[in-house]
Amino acid sequence: MRDPALAARDALRALPSVDQVLNLETARAALSRHGRAAATKAVRAALDAARAATRAGAPAASADELAGAALRVLEAEAQPSLRAVFNLTGTVLHTNLGRAILSEEAIVAATAAMRSAVALEFDVESGKRGERDDHVRALLCELTGAEDATVVNNNAAAVLLVLNTLALGKESIVSRGELIEIGGAFRMPDIMARAGTTLVEVGTTNRTHPKDYAGAIGPQTGLVVKVHTSNYRIEGFTAEVSPRDLADIAHEREVPLFHDLGSGTLADLARYGLVHEPTVRESIDDGADIVTFSGDKLLGGPQTGFIVGRRDLIAAINKNPMKRALRVDKIRLAALEATLRLYRDPDRLATRLPTLRLLARPLAEMQALAERLKPLFAARLGTGFTVSIVPCKSQIGSGALPLETLPSVALALAPVDRSGRALDALARALRALPVPVIGRIEDGAVLLDLRCLLDETGFSAAIAQFAAPESERAHGVA
Repeated sequence: MRDPALAARDALRALPSVDQVLNLETARAALSRHGRAAATKAVRAALDAARAATRAGAPAASADELAGAALRVLEAEAQPSLRAVFNLTGTVLHTNLGRAILSEEAIVAATAAMRSAVALEFDVESGKRGERDDHVRALLCELTGAEDATVVNNNAAAVLLVLNTLALGKESIVSRGELIEIGGAFRMPDIMARAGTTLVEVGTTNRTHPKDYAGAIGPQTGLVVKVHTSNYRIEGFTAEVSPRDLADIAHEREVPLFHDLGSGTLADLARYGLVHEPTVRESIDDGADIVTFSGDKLLGGPQTGFIVGRRDLIAAINKNPMKRALRVDKIRLAALEATLRLYRDPDRLATRLPTLRLLARPLAEMQALAERLKPLFAARLGTGFTVSIVPCKSQIGSGALPLETLPSVALALAPVDRSGRALDALARALRALPVPVIGRIEDGAVLLDLRCLLDETGFSAAIAQFAAPESERAHGVA
């Protein structure tokens, strides 16, 4: 019998060198796509793994096998981390999945801004320095009725900038029922402290009255703040002061009213069959001196934060040194301008703005889509799963209209034996597709809500190549 040590030594000697592997056609393709340094590193790693396997008794790997292993690693590493996915969660503005999908007009504008130099802070007519806010200022004023406007990188930044500019070293009065917390542990009391203003709470969690605000305003008051509780509702024995009444109280004492709308919207959602949400124009008309709201939620644009209101207050905000740290770049400005222009044509807004189109999507359209997709899934999943069309509820997401749901249609993929392991494995397999499919697990099934599926052709092509794990297809278990 041959000495095992000698056999292992001979097997190790049989392994090809790095240069031998790199000279193969497969490796030359890797060199072309990924560069010599990365390809060489991947081949060396594959050789190290092959040596370890050979010492453990495995046969020596061939040069072709090593080149293939290295190429697979390189291709996997080359995949972008920020990947496109199919959002079938039922949440239209899903924070973890990037919130609003931009309109084609916004995509074209952003692409043009990326490809060339642009007049970002340059006045072409005069040949002098310009202001980047000028690209959207007039549009924002037109759409909101405000005297002036400015833009920062998100609404949290907008709130911070307003407080730091108008209430630094002073007091800001807020109802206890409006001391919100949004995602990422962003709390209004904390942001006020960071902004350098002193929080003065008035009223109670569920009831705040005009006299509470009136009694709290004094010489140290910098702002009266109203926060639209867009991500929760308090119901039952409640009372709050309307923006119009609060504006009267603040203005009588010569204190500005700051209204944070959070998600914010420029259009009356009721026009599109949704529940009415206070618009920015309504807030301005009610007397708010400064209003802040988001660009990437209900408005359907890129991530931005808007500050609109009185001209003198906006001027002061723009002089704050923090404004430069919070400004937006040319790409987002280009997409934002294109998005805002869509609002000038409200009759076609729901067909051109993806966010509104998804929120107002007809139930019959989703039902027909489900019926077309059901046979495709049934064929790919085999006998281990059932595929059914079920009614479900979508939600808007990103803290907007938290109590409102939208009737929708979903495909329910359920293991025949109700195995939880099979369910988790199926969800993982769907996420492992080249374009991951993200659904939700509910009532013993992977639920694929079809409200946000716009690319039926691309989705069908992906599912046509999908296969459930072998054990699931045969037995319905992971």
